[in-house]
Amino acid sequence: MALTPRLDLRQSQSLVITPQLQQAIKLLQLSAVELEAFVEQELQSNPLLEIDESGEASALSEGAGNSDDREESDASFIDTVDGQDEAPLDVDVTSADDEGSLGPAANLDFSDSSPWGSGGYEDGPPTLEQTLADTPDLRSHLVQQLNLAVEAPADRFIGMYLIDQLDESGYLQLDVEEAAAQLGADAAEVARILNLLQGFDPSGVFARDLKECLRLQLIDRNRLDPAMAAFITNIELLAKHELGKLREVCGVSMDDLRDMVSEVRALDPKPALRFERVINETVVPDVVMSARADGSWRVELNTETLPRVLVNQSYVANISRSAATKADKAFMAERLQSANWLVKALHQRAETILKVAIELVKQQDMFFRHGITCLKPLILRTVADAIEMHESTVSRVTTNKYIATPRGIFELKYFFTQSLPSANGAEAHSAEAVRHRIKALIDAETASDVLSDDRIVDILRGDGIEVARRTVAKYRDSLNIPSSVQRRREKAMGARGF
Repeated sequence: MALTPRLDLRQSQSLVITPQLQQAIKLLQLSAVELEAFVEQELQSNPLLEIDESGEASALSEGAGNSDDREESDASFIDTVDGQDEAPLDVDVTSADDEGSLGPAANLDFSDSSPWGSGGYEDGPPTLEQTLADTPDLRSHLVQQLNLAVEAPADRFIGMYLIDQLDESGYLQLDVEEAAAQLGADAAEVARILNLLQGFDPSGVFARDLKECLRLQLIDRNRLDPAMAAFITNIELLAKHELGKLREVCGVSMDDLRDMVSEVRALDPKPALRFERVINETVVPDVVMSARADGSWRVELNTETLPRVLVNQSYVANISRSAATKADKAFMAERLQSANWLVKALHQRAETILKVAIELVKQQDMFFRHGITCLKPLILRTVADAIEMHESTVSRVTTNKYIATPRGIFELKYFFTQSLPSANGAEAHSAEAVRHRIKALIDAETASDVLSDDRIVDILRGDGIEVARRTVAKYRDSLNIPSSVQRRREKAMGARGF
């Protein structure tokens, strides 16, 4: 067969992410601050856009709770959104006529079809700078330790909440009782998680004052003996230069006191400052939740975080009449297309955030009413199926988006927790509820009837909870409860008066 050049026609299909679709993906996951900067940049680059100074409040609001007509309310909410009867958001426009008319539209509900989309590099493969390791900030460093040390969703929820209450020096500006009241949790549980967090690196973090910060660092170095404890308790004498009185309180010689002063001065009074300093800004919630008189919940977008932009139609008409050349008309058509796309994209983004927030409130209704012990296990797919969107869309919407609730301000991602299956096919059980059940069984055991892990598994399966023995052992270890053999020995020694 001779090798000769020839021309062939082939027809094929391929999935291509257009630049506008890539921009829509990025727009959906932007925080309120990042969105404001993006819109400001678009206003400067597109003369057809202007700020809407009418000051009208957004109509995107909805109720959620125990009201009987929630499904009917959801339908009426969709009907009241401006532009709902129009075609979906235009993200695949390839041409525009001389009058600047827009072509067909596509939906914002997209999946990660880009080979780089799932990794966060939406404009192509990562560059060398993007692959370099960043210096973690304090929050990321603590969250990583929390994920390794805690597995119970409710405990992680408390831990994340306490991490977000740290100031720039690493001090916790919040009382245990206040945090427990905000979370609807037991103060003892919050204190237990705080005690765990105080053992994280850097040592001294999560202290409530300077003395506690120094004490935590000395504990980490195994140097908190009675003399050093007295030194820290009366450290204000050092500031007053009353060394003689301080030596008497500590019960040490002057040489020992000198060594103690040198050791304390080597400690870090602000342990968080060694990390990359991130400017702490006040979190402005994207969604506001409040209780209605009938006991249901009202969920609405925070109008302060919604950019108000629109297309200046009068300016468009004047410019269109003065456009003489084909190049001028093509430029105006492209700018008009971009302006209309941005307005629709912003509206679609706000609507999607509200839909996800409403569904989260419905799913976690018992948490908002009774506290963290009623936190429901939840995954992205549950919310995505309920609002008929893709999981990737829900994931992007819940990133860096916050909701103000009667229990405080939380990131939307906080409400996704792990679950344990039910043995009889009923509703899944929260991992935190199973942990509490295991603790209650062990607390109720007697010296003559100490429960083994296998026995606990049988009891839980009798209660309809499908759990493996290794899971019971893991939860028991996380509660700092010894094995059945050790508990049996301790109870036997207690019965003998030891």
